[in-house]
Formats: sequence, structure tokens, C-alpha cells
Amino acid sequence: MISIDKLGVEFSATPLFLDASFVVNPKDRIALVGKNGAGKSTMLKIIAGMQEPTYGQVSRQKDITIGYLPQVMVLSDSRTVMEEAETAFAHISEMQERLDKMNEEIARRTDYESESYMELIEKFSHENDRFTMMGGINYHAELERTLQGLGFQRSDFDRPTSEFSGGWRMRIELAKLLLQKPDLLLLDEPTNHLDIGSIQWLEQFLAQRANAVMLVSHDRAFINNVTNRTIEITCRRINDYKVKYDEYITLRDERREQQIRAYENQQKEIADIKQFIETFRYKPTKSNQVQSRIKMLEKIVPIEIDEVDTSSLHLKFPPCLRSGDFPIICEDVTKSYTKNVFTNVNLTIKRGEKVAFVGNNGEGKSTLVKCIMNEIDFDGNLKIGHNVQIGYFAQNQAQLLDGNITVFDTIDRVAKGDIRLKIRDILGAFMFGGEASDKFVKVLSGGERSRLAMIRLLLEPVNLLILDEPTNHLDMQSKDVLKQAIRDFDGTVIVVSHDRDFLDGLVDKVYEFGGGTVREHIGGIYDFLQKKQIESLNELGRSMNNAGSPSGNSKQDAQNTPEKKSTTLTYAEQKERNKLIKKAEKAVENAEKKVMELETQIDEVEAKLATPDGASDTTLFAHYGELKSKLDEAEEEWAEACMNLEEMTS
Repeated sequence: MISIDKLGVEFSATPLFLDASFVVNPKDRIALVGKNGAGKSTMLKIIAGMQEPTYGQVSRQKDITIGYLPQVMVLSDSRTVMEEAETAFAHISEMQERLDKMNEEIARRTDYESESYMELIEKFSHENDRFTMMGGINYHAELERTLQGLGFQRSDFDRPTSEFSGGWRMRIELAKLLLQKPDLLLLDEPTNHLDIGSIQWLEQFLAQRANAVMLVSHDRAFINNVTNRTIEITCRRINDYKVKYDEYITLRDERREQQIRAYENQQKEIADIKQFIETFRYKPTKSNQVQSRIKMLEKIVPIEIDEVDTSSLHLKFPPCLRSGDFPIICEDVTKSYTKNVFTNVNLTIKRGEKVAFVGNNGEGKSTLVKCIMNEIDFDGNLKIGHNVQIGYFAQNQAQLLDGNITVFDTIDRVAKGDIRLKIRDILGAFMFGGEASDKFVKVLSGGERSRLAMIRLLLEPVNLLILDEPTNHLDMQSKDVLKQAIRDFDGTVIVVSHDRDFLDGLVDKVYEFGGGTVREHIGGIYDFLQKKQIESLNELGRSMNNAGSPSGNSKQDAQNTPEKKSTTLTYAEQKERNKLIKKAEKAVENAEKKVMELETQIDEVEAKLATPDGASDTTLFAHYGELKSKLDEAEEEWAEACMNLEEMTS
């Protein structure tokens, strides 16, 4: 589908990558990985045709369509959410207008026997079949499903896009891209502005409904669930692994060990040759051998070792005062803007606890953090415990950095004791290695400033750490360093995050935000998902909107909720239940298989329709319409089977 052959890119005579070669095939799910600055985003732009390489060739299959989602984009403010999303179907709107004009002409004309009239009828029939094939009849339903999957409510559809934050407007662009169904989707950090539920929906969409996908992401769980191939950019070269990310990590570590052994052997060989040259340089009887060794030395190609893994670097928070037993106590905390955000939140966070705030965007996670920080007014009682020293990280904290000093000086001014000897290592772990540490803060990008603010926070003496989406601008190695530092931290931690892999093994309590309430769940993030009896937070909004309790107090909820009947089953009952569950699982499997078979048939028909003969074959268009109808029915059967299985296992 796309072939990259001996591709090279240079900036100011410095190579970004050299002789890169690989092929993107239909249905590939590729994770493009490498340290920040390795050239991942550049590679996506080159494949999308937005940037030219210094040398090499990009060969694209004829008529292939490519959809590209950059990290930063310029968005329109002149339309509503629905109108903006509908621009993805501009070609269908144009077809609809043509069909309407032809229909009007057919109704107006009376020369039924004429050749031109028959040509008009045939043209109308052909265009109408194409319109049906492209989803012209039911595209509104698909559009609404996609917007809702990405977190929009129906009430949002008629709101101007200018009312939404940059993150939500990015979702509109993502929806448009997905609705266009390109042959290849290029996604650069698509999860940065999504909550966990929307990320899970996107995972399912990409895995089940997208064509070929190549993505850059620092969300390990996301790329593991979506991709089956990993292309690594390291040492300016391409390494292609036909495996998921987790398996790639294992293979990469093995590869690096081999590189280190080969490098050490080569260094020993070089040292031996140099020793021989130095020893016998001035002995005439050895001149030929010396010259031979010199030529041998010149021919040696240095072995490069892949970028050093800095995840083994350990950061430790500096000592601070011991806080009171209860750093945070909320009693009936309520916050409203034009609408209610949350009501009567009751929660107590004990000293040393590490908790997560999760939920869909706009449900009040960051709002409660701002209440704790006393940045906004609220109703109710919120107590900050004795001797509590808060370290707060949010995206806007990056704007408070002094722009007139360097990256190194920013950290040097807060570092104390032995940690000052490791400043360069710490900066390297957070992607400020080499000359980057000598940059002035004022020239840094927004993401770089966020990382720098995070490092500074890690070196300040605090006993309550509040992190609002701390991983958005970190690569995987940096996240590992941060995660380990928080694990070792003996204070209290509140993390607002959509990154499941980051939260896993880090937090021991989850507060779920949604429907105007806050609910407490004891255990880690995957314990929480299991309790919700879902594989993701996809149904978070629905479950919270259906919640009847107005309070986040779990004890009060327990009092207001009727006592459940005992669920203890006899052996015979359990055996029968297991049989029914297996039957339901089989039904889901069969329905899934039917959907896949129909999708394969549709792909085959689409390939025929793309040929000149196929484009004029009306029976082929009719067959295509039948297959699409059958696919809709099969997808409904699959959804019903899934719901049936979910009810049985709940």
C-alpha cells in the first residue's frame, strides 16, 4: 500500500534518520516508537505528503486515501459541532445535491421515450446506487455514534465549536477523520485530550473498523490494545518488529544486550590495535604491520548502541514535615457553574494514601482539585490537614517558570544535597539531555515547559502531591521514572489521569466522578474496572448518569440502597449458569465471525467497484447495498449478544 525506500531526513546537515525502509500493508496496526526527537512525527508528516524527505522515495498506491491527525491543529470557530463533523461527508452532500437536481429534472420532463431521458434515468440510478454504497442514507446515525463514542452528548451537537476547549475541538477533528474511513490513518498522540472512556471507544474502533493504522502514542495500554507491529526509530535507523509493544520491549532489550557485548568486544579490539600501533610505531621492522593495523582501524565501523534506557534512574523526594492523619477532608462540597458539576461530595484522604480521580471529561475532577487548592469558590466544608505542604502540578503551572534562565538553572535552584550531582541524569530522563539542558526556558514548547515543571516539583519538599494529567507530555521512559518516584514517595498523592498503565500498581483507591456525584472504590485501577464489570471506563458516564444517589458518601449510598439478595449458588446452579455463559460467549463469537465475514465480502466488492468495469456494474452496486444491510443486522446481533453476555456475568 505504501513503500518507504532508503528515506533520509537532515536538519542543518544533522541526520534525523538514515536509509529508512519499510512497507505499510492493508490492515496493518503499527506503533511508531522512539525517544522524543527521534523523528516519529516527521515520519508521519512525510507519509501524509506534508513534508518532503531529504532523499529517498515514498511510493503510494494509486487512489489511496490517507487521514492525518497532528498533535496541534488550527480549528474552525464558525460552525456547530454537528455542522463541523458533517464536513467529513462533504462529498456525500454534493452527491445529494446532484441527485436532487436530477430528481427535479426527471419530475419536470415528459419525453419519456427519448434517448436523453433514458440516459438521465440510468445516470440517476447509477449515482443513487453509489450514494447508497457510500453510506449516504444513514451517515447521520454513524456520525452521531462516533461523536457520542468520543464523549459528546446529544445536547452538545448544536453548540458552537468556539464554546469548547482545545481538547474537545481536537475530538471533533478526530471524529471527522474516523468518519472519512481513509485507507491509512496516521495518528500523532490521539489520546492526549481523551478521557479513559473515549480512549477505550477509540481502541475498539481502530481494532474493529479502521483500515491500516500507524500511530504515535505514549499510552502503553492503548498501543498494546490497538497495534500488532512496532516500528522503532533509534540511532537514526529503523527497526521493524512484527509484534505488539510489550513483546517489542523484550526483543529490544535482548537486542541491546547483544549490541553492548558486540560494542565491548569491538572496543577491546580497537584498544589492542592502538596498543600495537603505539608499541611498534617507530620500529622499522614492524612498519608494514603498523601500517596494516592503521588501515584496519580506519575500516572499523563503530557499533552503535540504542538509546540508553533511563528508566533505572531513581528519584527520591526530599524529606519534609510529617502531615496530619487526614490531609484532605471534604464535607458536602458542592460546585456549580451554569450547570451543576458535583453535589455533596464527602471524602476523606488519609496520610500516605495514593488515590486516583477518574471519570469522563467535564465531570469535575480538575474542578475538585481547584477547590482543594482554593483557586475557586465552592459550597460546603473542605479541610486541609495539619502541616500539609502541597506540591501541585497542572498544565498551567508550566507558565509560572522563569523564562530568562536555562533548563539546568531552573532545576539547580531547587535541588538540594546529593541530588545536585544527578541533575544532568534527571534532565536526561525527562528528555532534556545534552544541549537541551542549556536552553533558555522562554524558547521551550508548551510540552517541554510542562516536563520541566514536573521535574522541579519532584525536587521540592512536599507531603501532599496533586498531579493533574501529569503524563501528557512524557514518553514511556519518563513515565516510568515518575511512576517509581511516586511509588517511593511516603506522602499522600492525588492523581488525575486517563493513563491506565500509569495508574496500575500506583494507586490504592479510586474516586469515580460522574453524574454530579463522586464515589469511592477501594483498590487499584483494574480492581475498579472489574468492580464496574467492564473492561474499560467506556460505560462510566452512563452508569454515573443512572446513579440515583446525590452524595459521594459511600456509607450513605449503602443506607439508601436496598439490600441485595444473597448471590450464593449451589453447585448445580453454578454449573447451569456456567453452561449458559459459555453458550452466550459462543453466540458472541459466532456473531463476531459473521461480522468479519461480511466485512471481508464488502472489501472484495469495494475492490471490484474501484475498477472501471465494476464502477459501471449496477448489479454489483445492488449486491453491495445488500451486504451493507446484512452487516448492519449482523452488528446489531453482535451488540445484542454482547449485552446478553454482560447481563449474565453481572
